Amino acid sequence: MIQPALDLVIAALERIRETSDRAPCASRATLAQLRFVAPNKAELLALVRERVRVCTKCAHLACSRTQTVFGVGNPDAELMFIGEAPGVDEDRQGEPFVGRAGQLLTRIIETMGLIREEVYIANILKCRPDTPRGSFGNRPPTPLEMQTCRPYLVEQIDVIRPKVLVALGAVAVEGLLGTRATMRELRGRWHSYSGTPLMITYHPAYLLRNQAPSEKRKVWEDMLQVLERLERPITERQRNYFL
Repeated sequence: MIQPALDLVIAALERIRETSDRAPCASRATLAQLRFVAPNKAELLALVRERVRVCTKCAHLACSRTQTVFGVGNPDAELMFIGEAPGVDEDRQGEPFVGRAGQLLTRIIETMGLIREEVYIANILKCRPDTPRGSFGNRPPTPLEMQTCRPYLVEQIDVIRPKVLVALGAVAVEGLLGTRATMRELRGRWHSYSGTPLMITYHPAYLLRNQAPSEKRKVWEDMLQVLERLERPITERQRNYFL
């Protein structure tokens, strides 16, 4: 966490040097104190966002995207949701989970007693996976695409340091943990990502395809476990709720 903060300071000093007749200077004591300054999470995320914005590591995605989709929410969030990749609506608006699946995720968050702005939402991929011309829908990201883009997500998690992570769908789990398994094997119990509690549940898009109350209840039971881990109060109405 120290190095990005120092990068900010160095960049500022370079701008001063370029725009001023006097060269900037800083004492050794001042530089030493920088190690004890808590970095601003929003600024650290902005640095990562800028690198994502101009990223061309996946040339085919860089050519086909409208824009990158970095992440949205509270940099100090206790809860972070992770999806797989942007869809057409997200590619158009530059924000994750804004389509039908995103609207359902927002409703889940609000039923938990939170608002969307309190949590942080991101995807494994920051670009929409390209699809053949004339085709509809979205394709899942490839393992290579996820491996290439994953470091950006890791940086986001390292900056935000949420108390709980929620992975939405098996593809998100594969991108985050490198684990390939069915949701039946993965969901409903706690996992861990680098020491952070990780809950795995169905992607909201799955619930849009499968409207069975039993499947919706599974997701809600997962969210009740998340609320308990966050030590947030749970009402009787919430315990008996079906999405």
